[in-house]
Amino acid sequence: MIYQYERKNVVYCEAVKLDGMGKKVSDVALLDTSHIGMSSNNRIYAVVASEDKNHILLHKINSRNRSNYIVTTILFDQNLALKDRSSLTVPMEERNDFLKEFNVDNDGGIVFTKFSRNSSDNVSNSFLITKSPNVDTFQINDLGIEKMFLDEPQIKIDNVNKRYFLTSFYYKQRRGNVEGFYFYVWDKQTQRPSMQNTIVLSEELRREARGDANMKTAFNDYFIRNIIVKRDGGFIIGSEAYYTTSRFNNWNRWDYLFGSPYMNSFDYYRLYSSPLYNSWYWRNRNSNNNVRHHADNVTVLSFDNTGKLEWSNVIHKEQFDDEAGDRISYVLMNTGGQLRFLFNQEEKRVQLLKDFSLDAEGEITRNPTLKNLDRGYEFLPKFGKQVSARQMIIPCFYRNYICFAKIDYNS
Repeated sequence: MIYQYERKNVVYCEAVKLDGMGKKVSDVALLDTSHIGMSSNNRIYAVVASEDKNHILLHKINSRNRSNYIVTTILFDQNLALKDRSSLTVPMEERNDFLKEFNVDNDGGIVFTKFSRNSSDNVSNSFLITKSPNVDTFQINDLGIEKMFLDEPQIKIDNVNKRYFLTSFYYKQRRGNVEGFYFYVWDKQTQRPSMQNTIVLSEELRREARGDANMKTAFNDYFIRNIIVKRDGGFIIGSEAYYTTSRFNNWNRWDYLFGSPYMNSFDYYRLYSSPLYNSWYWRNRNSNNNVRHHADNVTVLSFDNTGKLEWSNVIHKEQFDDEAGDRISYVLMNTGGQLRFLFNQEEKRVQLLKDFSLDAEGEITRNPTLKNLDRGYEFLPKFGKQVSARQMIIPCFYRNYICFAKIDYNS
């Protein structure tokens, strides 16, 4: 467990090892410290781990100089032995430049994005920034999107094929309708982009995925939820329609929902972000707003290693929540041969946890209701976490308590 705390204007980042029962089995290890001012934000550090859990990246950003951010990266192995440390500057030419999507691969390489967004508008410039271990320079790669606008770029590391995969919804004009997906793949071995193209969403897919929207605006409420890379270099993208309604107006992806959605945890995270990943921040504490949260259809698309669409399918659902949206949306369980989608569905005024599976050919199967679902428990599937090949942990509400459910899939 890695944590941070402040004492006398110094932020300490420490780690301690816990066993399966939550008992401390090691001494506390000091990883890093930072001096801050009296009025500075004391949430300094962020942590990500590689897919194989053999590399842990601790990073912080000093944004005191708005034109040059100092990015400090500290790389540890699985035993928290220091492998690399660097403090490098990233030029921030525009006032609305942001850094996000920090990732570390299985070799210890670091990748993140830099992009420009005017207010809460579309992305007009975007860069993929990489750094190899024990190299004291950032490689900044311009995506070259002058003739289009992006939504929020998202990164997925393909450790098998040594690639970084970046994708986003794209638009032909500012605040226009979603046209399709933008793809950018960076090859680590050649240090060059191996793919950069766009895929237009077909009318057939729009017709099936649109819900209550018309054909042109079918994907305007969609957010990318999942990116899965395949061994052959192909990839699967899962997206979900998410929006809110109220007596006053309907929310769209550029509006401020309940005050500014700009996050203050880290200066570089102060930007628009999908509400699917920040539900507790978007929670509505003002009952006078009468806001209803909606999470509707899930669209899944599979592409080959050249970016060509292989198949697509839609899981049809309609969910809403008048409080905060914590009980709606879904969690994905990847069992290798199948993708399992778990979400609540109301039946006879009772929320039941439903299970849909999708195979390698794109066929969807509705599975029987999960066994041993005790009455009175309200599942929060969007906060679920896959902890092994066939096991999932999902938080629940039970009366005024928060508890956790364990779901096991038999082989």
